[in-house]
Order: sequence, then C-alpha cells, then structure tokens
Amino acid sequence: MKVLLIGANGQVGKHIVRLLQESNEHSLRAMVRKQEQAEALSESGVEAVISNLEGSLDEIADAIAGSDAVIFTAGSGGSTGADKTLLVDLDGAVKAMEAASKVSASRFIMISAIQAHNRDSWVDSPIKPYMVAKHYADKMLEASGLNYTIIRPGGLLNDPGVGKISLASNLVQGTISREDVARTVVASLNEENTFKRSFDLISGDTPILEALKNIN
Repeated sequence: MKVLLIGANGQVGKHIVRLLQESNEHSLRAMVRKQEQAEALSESGVEAVISNLEGSLDEIADAIAGSDAVIFTAGSGGSTGADKTLLVDLDGAVKAMEAASKVSASRFIMISAIQAHNRDSWVDSPIKPYMVAKHYADKMLEASGLNYTIIRPGGLLNDPGVGKISLASNLVQGTISREDVARTVVASLNEENTFKRSFDLISGDTPILEALKNIN
C-alpha cells in the first residue's frame, strides 16, 4: 500500500516513518511543511513532499495523489493558540479528507485524542479547543465516505513501546507510548477489523495485532 503520512516530522510521525521504512508491505511518502524537513527525510531515503495544511485543497491533493492511504498525525502543537488549532487540527484535517477523496486515496487513518467523541469528558479541559477540533474532525471523517480508522490515544509518553495495548470504544483515561501508537497505526492499515471503526487506545496487556483483530 502506498501511504501518504501527514505530520511526518511530529513525535508520533517519526516513529511511523521508521516503521514504514522497515515495512515490506507499504511504501511511504512523507508530507512536511519545510524544505529542511524534506531534505532531512530525503537523506534518510524517504520520499518527501512539501505541503501545508493551511494551503489550498488542490495543493494537499497534489501531495496525496498516487497514494492508496493517508495517515493524519499532524497537529498545531501545544504552544499555539486556538486559532491555529482551528486551522490545522480541524480545517486542515477536513481538507486532507476532501483531498484524499478527490484523488481516490480511500483509506484514511486519523490520530485523534482519548474521549474526543465524548463532550462531557472535556467540559473543563485546559485543552478544550483542541478537543473540540478533534471531535468535529472525527465526525467529518466518519461522514466522508472514506474507509477510515480513528485512533484516540491516551496521554502520550516517550517511553519505549512494549507492543501491548488496550482498546475499546470508550476508555476513560490512560497513557501509551508514542511508539506503540505508531505501531497500532501501521498495523491498522491492512487490518479489516479496523475499517470504519473508532476506538480509544492505551497501554495494556494484549499484543497489538491481536487487540485489533478482536475489537468489538
């Protein structure tokens, strides 16, 4: 499968880049915003394309063209204001969906946030604008007609991955390493049991592929 990764320079994105480079099933094109990021990826053997989620839909479609799948792990970052959250985490995500549809990249994996589907869980959250953006981006993806998987990880850690997770349609809280999020994303690409599914994700006791095969 030819995969376009949006957010390749992020912390989860870098793990996905490495995993896809090692994969015998998939090929990777990495979408980044800056020339120096593209050059660094190219030097490591990764095809890179420069595009911006705040740019036009056609620009994003050009970046996706030729791919079978899109992984969306981009974000405005914790140091930006609500305006950038709106422009990147919501509008940028929706433009990526529309662009994927336009060029027939039908598989779309979204990295969201734990409990983004549940408004009551983030009424008093200090990151409420981010949760709102994720909530509505996820809803738009579910209505898009794309073959989606929405993965809502808990608190992200930089600990080494252990390859074991817990997932369900509704988990209240928990943490998980960024590496195990990346492993779950890559394992989901071809796993039919994740098609048209959304789930919360935290560290657990079940091997990743087994957990994905037994979503209920």
